[in-house]
Amino acid sequence: MTAPSPAPDTTGGVAASPADRVELAIGGMTCASCAARIEKKLNRMPGVHAAVNYATEKAVVELPPGTTAADAVATVEATGYTARLPEPPAPVGTTGDGTGVTDAPDRTEDAPAASLRRRLLVSAALALPVLLLAMVPALQFPGWQWASLVLAAPVAVWGAWPFHRAAWRNARHGAATMDTLISLGVTAALAWSLYALLLTPAGDPGMRMPFRLLPSRDGGAPEIYLEVASAVTVFLLAGRYAEARARKRSGAALRALLDMGAKDVAVLRQGVEQRVPVSQLQVGDRFLVRPGEKVATDGRVVEGSSAVDASMLTGEPVPVEIGPGDSVVGATINAGGRLVVTATRVGADTQLAQMARMVEEAQSGKAPVQRLADRVSAVFVPVVLGIALLTLAGWLVLGAGAEAAFTAAVAVLIIACPCALGLATPTALLVGTGRGAQLGILIKGPQVLESSRRIDTVVLDKTGTVTTGRMQLVAVHAAAGADPGDVLRTAGAVEDLSEHPVAAAVAAAARAATGPLPAVADFTAAPGRGVTGVVDGRAVAAGRPGWLADRWGAPAGDDLRAAADAAERLGHTVVAVGWDGRCRGLLEVSDTVKPSSADAVARLRRAGLRTVLLTGDNERAAAAVGREVGVDEVVAGVLPEGKLDRVRDLQRQGRVVAMVGDGVNDAAALAAADLGVAMGQGTDVAIQASDLTLVRGDLRAVVDALRLSRRTLATIKGNLFWAFGYNVAAIPLAVAGLLNPLVAGLAMALSSVFVVTNSLRLRGFRGTSTAVPSAG
Repeated sequence: MTAPSPAPDTTGGVAASPADRVELAIGGMTCASCAARIEKKLNRMPGVHAAVNYATEKAVVELPPGTTAADAVATVEATGYTARLPEPPAPVGTTGDGTGVTDAPDRTEDAPAASLRRRLLVSAALALPVLLLAMVPALQFPGWQWASLVLAAPVAVWGAWPFHRAAWRNARHGAATMDTLISLGVTAALAWSLYALLLTPAGDPGMRMPFRLLPSRDGGAPEIYLEVASAVTVFLLAGRYAEARARKRSGAALRALLDMGAKDVAVLRQGVEQRVPVSQLQVGDRFLVRPGEKVATDGRVVEGSSAVDASMLTGEPVPVEIGPGDSVVGATINAGGRLVVTATRVGADTQLAQMARMVEEAQSGKAPVQRLADRVSAVFVPVVLGIALLTLAGWLVLGAGAEAAFTAAVAVLIIACPCALGLATPTALLVGTGRGAQLGILIKGPQVLESSRRIDTVVLDKTGTVTTGRMQLVAVHAAAGADPGDVLRTAGAVEDLSEHPVAAAVAAAARAATGPLPAVADFTAAPGRGVTGVVDGRAVAAGRPGWLADRWGAPAGDDLRAAADAAERLGHTVVAVGWDGRCRGLLEVSDTVKPSSADAVARLRRAGLRTVLLTGDNERAAAAVGREVGVDEVVAGVLPEGKLDRVRDLQRQGRVVAMVGDGVNDAAALAAADLGVAMGQGTDVAIQASDLTLVRGDLRAVVDALRLSRRTLATIKGNLFWAFGYNVAAIPLAVAGLLNPLVAGLAMALSSVFVVTNSLRLRGFRGTSTAVPSAG
């Protein structure tokens, strides 16, 4: 066994081995352009390949030999941001290498959002009276301007501190972002207000601020702009807070996945059973798995036989029958007998940990979507700064006074302050996601909207997505002379004492059809084969047809064998029932297709989308479901790696893929797809790894989700266009001295109102999944 490489110290000063990958936690990023800047700097290092994810605040860096993680950290810090090697949490049971989960909540992850929330609430409470006093002259009491200063100064300094800090950091490295313009606009408005209050009649106790459409030629000294400084800060803090909350949820998929593992295990050491944390389990240890318990880690069965629920891997509801020599996977559930297992893989080598890595790599590999506002600001911010300086110089050269020149320059900064640009995305997203929630569609963020616009292929998981995910009785075949009702009632009685999902389906159907079931005596279960018992004085056996023929001498007749062959061609499970030495009938059990699935697939195809059915089930069952719902392509017998590979194959072919699933086995494919759609009744892992969640189990909502996503994205783009157009149209007026800074502040507020009003139109979006009958 290869010795593990030494863990780096806290400074990351361990030399990297060939193809070494280091993950760094990045701090200080405020927009997607920050991530791009860090990535560019890292990739300039010789032999280094880096990808920086703004959403997860992480950088995955491939280091060549001779380069240390400390070198990468130093490069990031030289760019103006912070970087560190993530500290592994103390394991409680999923893995032994620090990738497990902890009992304590991750409080550090809440800190950025909590800090912004505190700033937002305090700033909003202080800014509201300032705004009212400035915009409603009737409210201006003697000394109101000084009261406004007392209220607005903390907002413009402390409330806007995140913007000031980011602007200063960027300035030190010769860069300008949206934060630069926000900081300068807020600072200029506050500085001019202080000048006016301290050195002009604006500070007189009885001053009232008149409302003028044009700036006064005497310099406009009586005018102060404290409401601009405070209102801009509050609006932008609201958008930044919503963004921080979205980033906080980025790691939830991995935490949910790792939390599925067992926390402790009964280990057999020197013949003595000891209960220890899973993190202490070693390769070669023998451990017990009792009925209903999770398998602690990957291993091989040495004693016992049982049925193991492996739906987290295969997505299929039927447990897998296992015995001595068979392999088991950690976090699967023992549904039957007692097992003794030898551990073959622990910690980071287990299949659960590998699935977690697949999800993380798929998320990291999805390039972060740069918001249009950030892309606009890359050009817009430097241009505005240049225009403001040229305006100041131009008015001075033309002989205007310093106050008039500064008034025009301040008007440029205020009118250009990107409040509407900053609100364009979060307001439309808020209304769109709220309307989606009313329709049972949960949208995670703006990157989802960008992805949905170009989707041309929809990949559908079978179990739980196209089908119900629950075993149900679909047919009863009675032998000649036997009563179908008696066959079902008798089989249901003995199956009712078994915990197997197939047995539960038979018992439920029997109880629904015939009422209370008769008592059973001398019940026994043969794991993986069937059950026996005495019902109404008859020795009854129910299980695999071959087991009844070989063990009980009750082979199925020709008519029943034909029915069994037909059922197996459809991928259905067949249960034989017999007593008194004869096979009396067959029960056909299957996972059934949802009533709405065929209509949903038809709608997707009418929308010009290619549909692919992807499942871990066998080819016969998959093909039968594919024919029933009308998909274009069926891919069967694939495990999580196969689903992920199929999604990536489609992407390599130039397809833009939406993946729809509900199980843990779908998580990596959901994360890798251009758009991941999880069914709301699915596992937490699938929901967290996806981009869209459908609360209802109705697959038709996928069509509504795509329509709503595209409509919301179009609204965001419209908001950005008009917000940017407003700046372009108003800046020349400010340069020409035709725009009072107070009017500029009002116009800026009105542009924000327009953006919000345009976004509210999304409340009228109508879904179709409940309006059209399921029959197509």
